[in-house]
Amino acid sequence: MVMSALKRHGQAAAAALQFLTRIPVPIAVPFEPVTLARTVIYFPAAGLVIGAVLAGGFAALDLFSPAMPAAVLLLAVWTALSGGLHLDGWMDTADGVLSHRSRERMLEIMKDSRVGAMGVIVAVLLLLFKFAILAEWMEQGEGPLALSLLVVIPVWSRWWMGAAIAGWPNARQGEGIGALFHLASRRQVAAGFVLAVLGTAVCTTLDGLRWSETLLVLAGCVLLTFLTGSIMAMWLNRKLGGLTGDTYGALNEAVEAVLLFAGLLAIHVI
Repeated sequence: MVMSALKRHGQAAAAALQFLTRIPVPIAVPFEPVTLARTVIYFPAAGLVIGAVLAGGFAALDLFSPAMPAAVLLLAVWTALSGGLHLDGWMDTADGVLSHRSRERMLEIMKDSRVGAMGVIVAVLLLLFKFAILAEWMEQGEGPLALSLLVVIPVWSRWWMGAAIAGWPNARQGEGIGALFHLASRRQVAAGFVLAVLGTAVCTTLDGLRWSETLLVLAGCVLLTFLTGSIMAMWLNRKLGGLTGDTYGALNEAVEAVLLFAGLLAIHVI
């Protein structure tokens, strides 16, 4: 029984990495609804792996590269780690929702593999925003708070994707990638939340932050993730009658951007 449970959760963790990243995981996983629903628990773990790579890249680039080229390289790595999956969702969501058409037409536009003008505009603005923040971080130089935030920001943005999957209906009524996760439950999202909290606490502690600073980082991440994610998810749900795989990616990008900006303000204050 125990071995069977460990195998199921091991497959779920592997599936989370395979689905959310381009990091090779040489494990055969059955991509079926039951397994995929369980992967929601491990979305934060996939974010933790991404964040660890980013923090390592930040520390390495800080040794030899000027701030602006380093920010470009770090942003390129960040995008490549997910294969542009979430950025694609950000663009498709913008093309559909900002077209101000009927609900049905918006969903049709989002399914189109071609990117429209609005998608390009919002993608450029998002990447410029992230680049500017990362360049400011690189100017400040390597520090425990910067490294900790780079690790935990992807953790919380990916946890929110799981929360959105379980918290709002699917707009396509059984169609699309998002529908594959329809069995995800709030209990699994809660387990993912615990994992995100533990990951944040361990990361900040290892980076040398005091417990008071760890609690501030944790409280800020939780509060801003809930506020940003909830406001955007409710808006998208009202426009589309539910959420889709594209909107989950858009939510991830929005939460990441807000947490990055908040982190920049925190670094300036501290």
